[in-house]
Amino acid sequence: QVQLVESGGGLVQAGDSLRLSCAASGRTLSKFPMGWFRQAAGKEHEFVAGSGSDGTTSYAESVEGRFTISRDNAQNTVFLQMNSLKPEDTAVYYCAAQGRVRALVRINRIEDYDYWGQGTQVTVSS
Repeated sequence: QVQLVESGGGLVQAGDSLRLSCAASGRTLSKFPMGWFRQAAGKEHEFVAGSGSDGTTSYAESVEGRFTISRDNAQNTVFLQMNSLKPEDTAVYYCAAQGRVRALVRINRIEDYDYWGQGTQVTVSS
């Protein structure tokens, strides 16, 4: 059984930084895309950042230049470095991973992700 466990969330002020971590267990995910999504109160889940198995990365326009996704395949872990945080970044952040081989690899589509963590709250005060 695959488990994704996020950590690193918290309450910070605008302009601060946070680093989220997501440790996967139960299956090696180095050959699959992993990503981060978030859900703000009253809103739908939205894509934040994704990392393909080939090192390809993709970011939502709202976080481009401020957030960086990285992964340590040896540790089956993915990270999200968040800099210059804004109040609008406040949300529950979810780590996700794909687990099936697909003819078309898309790292920014929520429907392509098979495994999800429980989420970690990030709150940015103004």
